[in-house]
Amino acid sequence: MSLIKSISGIRGTIGGASGNGLSPLDIVKFVSAYAEFIRTATTKTSNVIVVGRDARLSGGMVERLVVGTLMGMGFDVVNIGLASTPTTEIAVVDENACGGIILTASHNPRQWNALKLLNDRGEFLDAEQGRKVLEIAAAESFAYADVDSLGHEYVNTTYNRKHIDKVLALKLVDRDAIAAANFTVAVDAVNSVGGVVIPQLLEALGVKNIIKLYCEPTGNFGHTPEPIPENLTDIASLMKEGKADVGFVVDPDVDRLAIIMENGEFFVEEYTLVSVADYVLSHTPGSTVSNLSSSRALRDVTNAHGCQYTAAAVGEVNVVTEMRRTGAVIGGEGNGGVIYPECHYGRDALVGVALFLTLLAKSGKKVSELKKGYPPYEIAKTKVELTPDIDVDKILAAVKEKYSHEQITDIDGVKIDFADSWVHLRKSNTEPIIRIYAEAHTMEKAETLAADIRKVINELA
Repeated sequence: MSLIKSISGIRGTIGGASGNGLSPLDIVKFVSAYAEFIRTATTKTSNVIVVGRDARLSGGMVERLVVGTLMGMGFDVVNIGLASTPTTEIAVVDENACGGIILTASHNPRQWNALKLLNDRGEFLDAEQGRKVLEIAAAESFAYADVDSLGHEYVNTTYNRKHIDKVLALKLVDRDAIAAANFTVAVDAVNSVGGVVIPQLLEALGVKNIIKLYCEPTGNFGHTPEPIPENLTDIASLMKEGKADVGFVVDPDVDRLAIIMENGEFFVEEYTLVSVADYVLSHTPGSTVSNLSSSRALRDVTNAHGCQYTAAAVGEVNVVTEMRRTGAVIGGEGNGGVIYPECHYGRDALVGVALFLTLLAKSGKKVSELKKGYPPYEIAKTKVELTPDIDVDKILAAVKEKYSHEQITDIDGVKIDFADSWVHLRKSNTEPIIRIYAEAHTMEKAETLAADIRKVINELA
């Protein structure tokens, strides 16, 4: 059993003793702490908190506990039911709510669930806010409402449609061009809420031919849910048979988008953001942002448009903060997360699908032909297991000193930029490991760079 308490929320496996998994007692405690924090932190007067969930098996049980606890804390709850993470973020803003809780463990397997916590802008709590919630929970310094002040639940299941309408209204989404292209689109939604909302979006965009894989929202995931190549063999095989023009894969809470090319090969998650950004910048020049572990290809594409790129620390909240600071027109993360402020400040696979299909339709090209037009990079990922006696900060400082003659960024671990490659080392927030990401123009060079850095770390440790 596992229970991970971090600034981005509370994630754990279902079952087991309290404190050793995401038990009912843990759910009540952390939701109570969040509600207590929101009571003092919000700028809103609505006394409303939005709750949405993905389709995983424990979702109904967790939903009842969360809604009841929020009501017990005196908050009214707008329960939007089965909804994606970006849909829930949008609902917080539209309801003028104090905050929101998304019940999803994202790409984690079926035995996991989580409480993802939003502020009153429909964005994830920042590091300091997350720490305050954990402090309140640890001290159990919250108080429940008396019988005359209990909250109420209001069920509103219209937000999937509202989200789709919001995407259709974007100026750079061209429904007519998509419809005229007469695409056949394959969708793998890993038996979660994306199986409902992505086909609905495609139909609204004028796509008549949709091939559905794992689109029944049963929560019994048809494969390991993280949308990476080793988990997506079924849709890759389908695409190799020439049955569709493009394949879209989303994770259980629909904030990450992976694309499969017409030949069955992977477009690569990093290039979801790169391609969409290229399209957006061609119409609305402006700055872009991604995190330190994302591909340099976004920087190259941004510079090619005569615009400015900046990097943020890893984590959606950090990318959003930097996007606001720079006034970025597009940003996101290399895991397939597209953040388009014209819609809202959150990773959104629906936005990614609509903008990519518009780009594809207007280009008149195949997906594989589009891919060839972007700077070629490969990312290798590895890790170093940590023991309690290893001083991670000391190791990172030593690596930084060893490579001080190169360009160094240390806002999140240590990133070393070489002329034609880079490597990023950072301590995981959820596991006792140092993650190592390395990028070069070939996988061989990237893997060699990652191995060299790993060797340096092992020697220092």
